[in-house]
Amino acid sequence: MIDQSTICAISTPAGMGAIAVIRLSGNKGIDICDSVFRSPMKGKKLKKQPANTIHFGTIVDEDEIIDEVVVAVFKAPHSFTGEDIVEISCHGATYIQQQILELLIKRGSRMALPGEFTQRAFLNGKMDLSQAEAVADLIASQSEAARKVALQQMRGGFSRELINLRNELLQFTSLIELELDFSEEDVEFANRAKLKTIVGKISEMLGRLVNSFSLGNTIKNGIPVAIVGHTNAGKSTLLNTLLNEERALVSDIHGTTRDSIEDTINIEGITFRFIDTAGIRTTADEIENLGIERTYSMLKKATLVLLLLDVNDPDEKIHSAINSVKKRMNDSSQRLIVVINKIDLLAEKESSNRFTHREFLELTDSDAIVPISAKHNKNVEKLTTELLKTINTSALNNNEVIVTNVRHYEALKKSHEAIQRVADGLQSGISGDLLAQDIREVLYYLGEITGNISTDEILGNIFKNFCVGK
Repeated sequence: MIDQSTICAISTPAGMGAIAVIRLSGNKGIDICDSVFRSPMKGKKLKKQPANTIHFGTIVDEDEIIDEVVVAVFKAPHSFTGEDIVEISCHGATYIQQQILELLIKRGSRMALPGEFTQRAFLNGKMDLSQAEAVADLIASQSEAARKVALQQMRGGFSRELINLRNELLQFTSLIELELDFSEEDVEFANRAKLKTIVGKISEMLGRLVNSFSLGNTIKNGIPVAIVGHTNAGKSTLLNTLLNEERALVSDIHGTTRDSIEDTINIEGITFRFIDTAGIRTTADEIENLGIERTYSMLKKATLVLLLLDVNDPDEKIHSAINSVKKRMNDSSQRLIVVINKIDLLAEKESSNRFTHREFLELTDSDAIVPISAKHNKNVEKLTTELLKTINTSALNNNEVIVTNVRHYEALKKSHEAIQRVADGLQSGISGDLLAQDIREVLYYLGEITGNISTDEILGNIFKNFCVGK
């Protein structure tokens, strides 16, 4: 059952600012606000005002004025939570925020739990569970791509795909279940040929959604990029150039970087997480060796590996470095880009000829070779172009549904496995009761994503990660 109490919370970030917003939701929200709100227009009550209107006045405790405020009124069912909502915009002093909050609690509201406003929106049918989770993703988005995907999901793009899948299967499930009631008559209500077609289409769609998670997870959390190479190849200089700040210490002394340094950069709406690692070399320094081991560890976790090499390195050294790095890349989906640094030390024609030569390309056996001068910011834009090729930007630009949530991914995988069993069962001609069981499993996992099927434990795990005022 839905909690009928009126909840309140500060919805703006903690700390002092120009203004702060305090939100109430519940059947008594407007009445509670009316008990502490005074308008310059004598006798004006918020309860009698139209929905979606804003009113100037003061918040008072008995006869003492706490602050001048602007109050927005939203009435059920046309509000975010589906309940009466009042939003009080007050001055941003922490003391004022707390005074108003304490006053509202004293008049009958209670402090909201983390995510309780959004949870009420879900329970009142204003959004499904996947849309509610997208609210948190939208708040946490740190790039244009993450914002775009979260907004599409919050507006129901993902939900519509799942609802269509469930609806197509539900009709056939009911027909197969009906067949079981007439099993002695040996009748067939569900057209198996048509069911095969639908199952094939659903399997293809589920497979596409499952496969989109690798892109979605990258968009949501950023692309991890490991910058590796020998000492003094210019790894720290490259990181500083990409970030446009002196983030890493640069020195001619070998082994300066002994630990990994991480920072992020946004390139055309995509977040890249760069990791500058300790230079690879043979050394007796125990601390430096620990840093080199961490380099290999970071290399395995990266989606992109930038192998930075000195322009003066002979082909044999380049070949050896690439082999060493490739042996430690444990995933075929990882992409290796060879970056030849310090080309400012060579004549432009000499540099161009060497690094476009077919034999050199075969020698490196990498996805791309980019000659640059990190120190002089030369050709670095070509490197960023290569970085962007890692992302399927067409999926974003075409507004395709992209899965970003691990919970959704796990449920979709299980749905896909179950629909494959349905397809195999239709092919082998298994009985209707076994088909029905597998179809019910598909429906269950799809329903778990949208909240058609949910438990208190699932809801608790989802909404506990929200901020209190949302």
